[in-house]
Amino acid sequence: MLFSEHTFIKRERPTGSIEVICGSMFSGKTEELIRRLRRAQIARLNVEIFKPRTDTRYDEVAVVSHNMNSIQSTPVENSSSILLLGANTQVVGIDEAQFFDAELPDVCVRLANNGIRVVVAGLDMDFQGRPFGPMPALMSIAEEVSKVHAICVRCGSPATYSYRTSASEATILLGEKDSYEPRCRECFFE
Repeated sequence: MLFSEHTFIKRERPTGSIEVICGSMFSGKTEELIRRLRRAQIARLNVEIFKPRTDTRYDEVAVVSHNMNSIQSTPVENSSSILLLGANTQVVGIDEAQFFDAELPDVCVRLANNGIRVVVAGLDMDFQGRPFGPMPALMSIAEEVSKVHAICVRCGSPATYSYRTSASEATILLGEKDSYEPRCRECFFE
């Protein structure tokens, strides 16, 4: 016999985890986050959702996808607020993770170590094609990383870059199709 009943560890509490959904603008990150969180709600799990207070593009409170699907959330100033507000839950969802402070990976680890499933969505690269905010650290500590792709508006290939069409050089510029377009590697670097 390869395994005996004593081979496996019986846990007193549920095991937490970290899932990261990443990609470019218009790739469906928020759509996938909402889908996973809705499934957790259908399973009657206690779900709390957070987004940066600065993200008011579609709604002050709700997380809203480009397809206008939405789910209620709590806007927070910083990642430590998530620790306080998400402590008594089973699933924590975090949207626009790239806009949070550098403490977000530590917050996610603490939540997961307390048995909470943490689902995080955010841009993996900024408009210059460089790693964005706490996303690289989150991807390295996650049990699961899903990279979703948009469609390049110039050639139709899978797009992994967010090309900024406006002249602003600020790293953070909240915008939509008026400021960004998804592009593949070749079209991004042309």
